[in-house]
Amino acid sequence: MHYKNILLIDDDDDDQEIFQAALGQVSAIAHCSAESNACRALQKLQAKELTPDVIFLDLNMPVMNGEQFLVEIKKDDILRHIPVIIFSTSSYPETIKHTKELGAHTFITKPERFDDLTNILRSFITI
Repeated sequence: MHYKNILLIDDDDDDQEIFQAALGQVSAIAHCSAESNACRALQKLQAKELTPDVIFLDLNMPVMNGEQFLVEIKKDDILRHIPVIIFSTSSYPETIKHTKELGAHTFITKPERFDDLTNILRSFITI
């Protein structure tokens, strides 16, 4: 499935900038909103201030981590249908398995190279 309206939840400003730059290389029509606080992102989703087609979610964040966010969004009858793609530096098989059990659509380990990120995004984003 290809998505056009993306929500990135990541507390690292540099990672947000890199993600948005890579998205700009991949698609001229895709739009990305970024939130650095998962708790605030959840509130905006519940208030319908954000209506993404897909959520890219970091795991390691303060206040509410990605796993807690995933549990909360999957409890919400309206929001649970939004695919959540874990986008994390982690590559532990146990973490990948656990987040998929919690309802993550897929798991992407953040690549080190910008070109690798653009190639990954091409498989998810409407061009």
